[in-house]
Parts: sequence; structure tokens; C-alpha cells
Amino acid sequence: MPKMKSKASAKKRFSFTGTGKLKRQHAYKSHILTKKSKKRKRNLTYSAIVDGANVKAVKDMLAL
Repeated sequence: MPKMKSKASAKKRFSFTGTGKLKRQHAYKSHILTKKSKKRKRNLTYSAIVDGANVKAVKDMLAL
């Protein structure tokens, strides 16, 4: 059976922390920023950890 190919889009969007957790970026910070508060835009800048319910799906996309 051939090797599993990972999804190129997932490779660009997710990375691992030093402890092995999956890291992601927040959505909704690319356009229509005038109506969003400074606090909201600032908090969308920082990365977040992938929720436990989605970890298996993301790892499957990364072919791990």
C-alpha cells in the first residue's frame, strides 16, 4: 500500500508545540477589520491550541 499523503493546506495551518500539542491560528482577522474592536483584533493575533475533539482529525490530515 502506498504512503499516505498529507493535506498541503493542513501543513500550512497547523504546527506542533514543544510538548507535542497542535497549534493553530485564529480566524476572522483578514478583512472587514474596521468594525472589530482593538481588543478583539489583538486577541485574534495570538495562536491557540487545537481542541481535543479535533486533534484526531487534524493528525489524520497531517498523515501522522
